[in-house]
Amino acid sequence: MAETIDELTIHYEEDGKVLRREVAKEVLSKGAWTTIMYLYQDLNRQTGEYGPHKISIRRYQKRDGTFLPRSKFEVSSPAQARAICHKILDWFPTEG
Repeated sequence: MAETIDELTIHYEEDGKVLRREVAKEVLSKGAWTTIMYLYQDLNRQTGEYGPHKISIRRYQKRDGTFLPRSKFEVSSPAQARAICHKILDWFPTEG
């Protein structure tokens, strides 16, 4: 279990093989409830190549000095990511 935000990761290995590779990590909020957005790739076991970039947004609760995963949302495609971005900009337009 992770005790610091730096230790939190989406990276996953099995039998010495990286099945999920973390590409980037952005901490969106800190505190008792921490939200992190990860950019990652999954390994295609048939081809041995990493697939397209994906996004996961995860919430962690810090209890007794340890971060516990509480919820997650996976962005399923680039089209969904763009739709989310457009709607957020629609709801929260840039202030000039």
